[in-house]
Amino acid sequence: MSEEQDKQRNTRKKENNRLLTKAAIIGVVAGLLGGGIAYGGLSAANLNSNASPSTASSSSSNTGETGSVTTSSSGTTKVNKSRTTSGTMTSAYKKVKNSVISVLNYKYTSSSSSSSDIYSIFGYGDSDSSDSSSSKKSLTLYSEGSGVIYTTANGKGYIVTNNHVISGAAKVKVMLDSGKTIAAKVVGKDSTSDLAVLSIDSKYVTQTASFGDSSSLQSAQTVIAIGSPEGYEYASTVTQGIISSPSRTITYNSNQMTVIQTDAAINSGNSGGPLVNSDGQVIGINSMKLSSSSSGDSVEGMGFAIPSNEVVTIVNQLVKNGKITRPQLGIKVAAIDELNSYYKKQLGISTSLKKGLYVAGVTSGSAAASAGIKKGDVITAADGKTVNDVATLHSILYSHSVGDKVKITVNRNGKTMTFTVTMQASN
Repeated sequence: MSEEQDKQRNTRKKENNRLLTKAAIIGVVAGLLGGGIAYGGLSAANLNSNASPSTASSSSSNTGETGSVTTSSSGTTKVNKSRTTSGTMTSAYKKVKNSVISVLNYKYTSSSSSSSDIYSIFGYGDSDSSDSSSSKKSLTLYSEGSGVIYTTANGKGYIVTNNHVISGAAKVKVMLDSGKTIAAKVVGKDSTSDLAVLSIDSKYVTQTASFGDSSSLQSAQTVIAIGSPEGYEYASTVTQGIISSPSRTITYNSNQMTVIQTDAAINSGNSGGPLVNSDGQVIGINSMKLSSSSSGDSVEGMGFAIPSNEVVTIVNQLVKNGKITRPQLGIKVAAIDELNSYYKKQLGISTSLKKGLYVAGVTSGSAAASAGIKKGDVITAADGKTVNDVATLHSILYSHSVGDKVKITVNRNGKTMTFTVTMQASN
């Protein structure tokens, strides 16, 4: 073989090696992308693998108006161990972390089983038996939610959660932040407010959460939601957002509720968990989310929580009485500050009225109807206290007992009128 042929052969061999190396690099990168992970520095590192290594390890930083650029002649980097908690909710989370638990709803399920044994298999069983199958009931985990321990008393730790989380349960258990699962007792529940109270042995309680004042909330205020989205496997999940609306009236199970609207991610399993402000106070109990509109369009960032002021009123009554007996007016209302100018005009609401509750309907024979309140009235006060939203009206009414007389002030066609209403029990 000639010297020229040797040179050509070596050249082809080197070229093939380069092609193989390039193919291998592409294969690695393609595999990573196909697996859903992109490593931006991989291709650059391979492309620069033939560069001359440098023994220098010094670095320099050039700071400009929009940021800083750090350069290193060795191509290495290091962790910057200076710490900052600016803009985080870490301290707030730590104040409630150990008080947030997972709530496990167990129900009985039936399963058929055959009583056939090895003797019947071989023909030694009772020939007169036509069918030896039987039905057995067993406790099965049916659904999961969240809850928060808010106080201890008389050897018990009290937990607030949603009524729908424990609805229909044959047995309720809770999983603590430590991962330990223990039995819980249902103290009381209320479908109207969608709240329930559970109790556990206080020896398991390592932290309790405190309630903040939900009436002082403002739109755009930072909050975090804590709970177990999609079950206890994701317990203590934290999502951050803002208060989209501190007071939003919605209809739940044919009942009107005033709730806090937030864009903090709330998913199935978050129900019953706390909505927490920057001071680490519970200002709401997460209850539901809107995932699609009436037209079927997908909706994101619309979660709702029951205001803490209403939560406190309800849980105290549940602990004391085990149930809620509500006085009611028998009306349907809408907060006028949530109505746009078009609807206000259509409903005949005076432009001078900025706050109050528009009476959209009055139930025949109800306390309100008997007192003289009519559809189209705007409730501005109750017991002499200003009423701007449903939660405030509920709070005033729930401080009374059935049979009490309450003065309700309304604006009717521009005139202020006061009616004395004798409270009736809710159905």
